Amino acid sequence: MAKVPKTTEERLKKESKKYQKILQAAATRDINESDTVLIIRDMLSELFGYDKYTDITAEYAIRGTYCDLVVIVDGKKHFVIEIKAIGLALKEGHMRQAINYATNEGLEWAVLTNGAIWQIYKITFQKPIDYELVFTLDFLNIDPKDMRALEMLYLLSKEGITKSAIEEYHIQNQAMNRFAIAVLLLNDAVISSIRRELKRIHKDVKIDPERISEIIQTDIIKRDIVEHERFLAETKKFKKNAQKSEKCKTNGVQTVCVEQKIELTENAQNENVKPSAPVIPEK
Repeated sequence: MAKVPKTTEERLKKESKKYQKILQAAATRDINESDTVLIIRDMLSELFGYDKYTDITAEYAIRGTYCDLVVIVDGKKHFVIEIKAIGLALKEGHMRQAINYATNEGLEWAVLTNGAIWQIYKITFQKPIDYELVFTLDFLNIDPKDMRALEMLYLLSKEGITKSAIEEYHIQNQAMNRFAIAVLLLNDAVISSIRRELKRIHKDVKIDPERISEIIQTDIIKRDIVEHERFLAETKKFKKNAQKSEKCKTNGVQTVCVEQKIELTENAQNENVKPSAPVIPEK
């Protein structure tokens, strides 16, 4: 997680405590969507550090309809914010509305919030267009003294946006998500390592690698993980990367994967053999 600058940290601590009280009072009064938008706009300015007059555009027109807010820093649009009344539970239809706004505007990030709950989505422009929930923030229940909570707020702050903190967080989160780790736990190399350690401790016991895999899958990893579509996606990604690594092994030529040059071995150089074309893994 990116380090939060001290001045930003102090602002986030002070203003999050202030806006927790404001939003709690708003929830008690059950204010409407328009009033919730006003609070969110003030939060973007006082809590997240954006200039209310230059960085935030309200009622932004997108293909004949209007998004509540768009954050624009130094002339670049960063994300749309779709806002609902604080007393309204966020639903799938609201999420799709936010995603559609961002997609139609060519933006990779969309925020859906009712003030209390903040959902941050990443859009991937491929065929078909894909999206994922990167994180959810329960603003009313965060501890302003908790550094982890402040780091999450920092991702949406002006300082964080200008340093691409949210992109870095997303990349790290993709690499270390629970589905990817579950796939690695069931990998043959990991199971072999576990078997080797068990044999070292229990020399006279027959250790079956298939039994190790079964125990990991049924007793250690949660069932909802191995049955989730993300687990299948991570399995395919792991196998694809493994295949790419295999393709990088060539005879007589040292191949450095992906976008690095091929270096000839001494034998090839002595025989004036031209290097073969670099091996570029299939995408």
